[in-house]
Amino acid sequence: MNAFHVRSLLALCALTMLPLLGLVDLQAQDRITGQPFTTRSEVMARHGMAATSQPLATQVALDILKQGGTAVDAAIAANAVLGLVEPTGNGIGGDLFAIVWDAETRQLHGLNASGRSPQSLTLEHFKAQGLNEIPNFGPLPVSVPGCVDGWFELHGKFGKLPMEVILAPAIAYAREGFPVTEVIGYYLSSSARRFADWPNFAETYMPEGRGLQKGDVFANPRLANTLELIAQKGRKAFYRGEIAEKIDAHMREIGGFLSLEDLKAYKSEWVTPVSTNYRGYDVWELPPNGQGIAALQILNILEGYDIAGMGFGTADYIHTFVEAKKLAFEDRAHFYADPDFVDIPVQELISKSYAAERRTLIRPDRAGRSYSHGSPEEGDTIYLTVADDDGNMVSLIQSNYLGMGSGVVPGDLGFMLQDRGALFSLEPGHANVYEPGKRPFHTIIPAFVTRDGQPLMSFGLMGGAMQPQGHAQIIVNMIDFGMNLQEAGDAPRINHSGSSQPTGSEMTDGGTLYLESGIAPEVLRELTRRGHRLGTSIGIFGGYQAIWYDAEKDVYYGASESRKDGQAAGY
Repeated sequence: MNAFHVRSLLALCALTMLPLLGLVDLQAQDRITGQPFTTRSEVMARHGMAATSQPLATQVALDILKQGGTAVDAAIAANAVLGLVEPTGNGIGGDLFAIVWDAETRQLHGLNASGRSPQSLTLEHFKAQGLNEIPNFGPLPVSVPGCVDGWFELHGKFGKLPMEVILAPAIAYAREGFPVTEVIGYYLSSSARRFADWPNFAETYMPEGRGLQKGDVFANPRLANTLELIAQKGRKAFYRGEIAEKIDAHMREIGGFLSLEDLKAYKSEWVTPVSTNYRGYDVWELPPNGQGIAALQILNILEGYDIAGMGFGTADYIHTFVEAKKLAFEDRAHFYADPDFVDIPVQELISKSYAAERRTLIRPDRAGRSYSHGSPEEGDTIYLTVADDDGNMVSLIQSNYLGMGSGVVPGDLGFMLQDRGALFSLEPGHANVYEPGKRPFHTIIPAFVTRDGQPLMSFGLMGGAMQPQGHAQIIVNMIDFGMNLQEAGDAPRINHSGSSQPTGSEMTDGGTLYLESGIAPEVLRELTRRGHRLGTSIGIFGGYQAIWYDAEKDVYYGASESRKDGQAAGY
């Protein structure tokens, strides 16, 4: 028995022992309706709906809607609050992507507010330092934060209330304090252990000299001051004024490269969402430099199978899903990058004919150890969604990349800068190789679903490489397995890791398959027999929020992630 089989056997033993240890099916009682794994019913309302990863942000979004704000106004307000209450996943030091359904024109609009690398930092610098990959922390992975510019782009096109009104709730909570919630408290404590000695971190995030924990009341007056400047003076305060100058000064002090000139030059970009039709439903994602089209590639491959006939949680379904994911992710590693620097055959990658070609590589009885990318012919993060009384819907995702970000907290501004630049490759010739002024490959992706030109669903699922896997699973859960909006998010998830990466690393051993509890032991045994290596982990299955619109009844349905602290609510 080789090491591969030993590891798989140990993982299988651990997973099959979970029911005996009382770690599965811990619900107090069976639900009267719905799937047994569902945590609660969907939320329903007629005038507006918001779903975010923290209840205070959800309530702020509803408050803004009730004041006459649009879905975009409410989304910006919620995002600002999340940057305060969930700094472990997002903040104004990070990037933003959004898809907006405009009820007036009945069109979808996409915004790419991802930042670019510093102009003064070159590939040669990394080579001179003897680095084969960009470190996750410190000044080297810091790129321009796109979030604030994204807010003002969204507001300029779809906003109604003044930014002073929109940012007021976040400023108030930052001054008076708020109680830290459970999951966020866990990540804040671990972040404190990592960054306690970094400049300005303790002064901002450790007010009593220790990491914040569940129930602690946390105020961030530094962030309140920063948000007030943005509310009063607009985006120029962040990219040209006092905030930009403080970022520039701090980066010079620590030997960083992000400069005032980089901030001044930044501008987010409106882009056209792209889609594929999955069994009659149009699923929309944003094109690269994000990874959204990987979800479309997975769905195109799966469409050629009788997924409903396989059944949820079966070995046939899980095996087929994982192999489809592997194929899509090989293309992700090879092709996805900044389209300003490389030509990306997006339409070919998401075509049905290309999916049919790639589908032939999947063996139903054996897991693939490695796949090559295709050759198409030319032809942690927060997610939130809001819908308003006029029918506008916004799907918004925002992140600092790895947890809180780079560890760089500039001056007394009250936030951390992102480390998104760590996703560049240092391999010359790679599509995603580091270059000055380039946007890195991006993991955060919002999604949307329409049918016959009508808006149906705004949704997202956070969590690095889990995101396109999660998007595809939500769609399959609802369309193939008939789950409702909440059930689709609560269902046990599949996470495969180890595919080739946009940083240049290759998959040679088939990777590792992680499954949430709830999958039958006999399924685990069959997956192992087919050659899948099973692993055990927690906290890697992402976070989900969604809104569904029933046009016939004029009712919004909302759902929120059971694995995080969030809430869906409407009025």
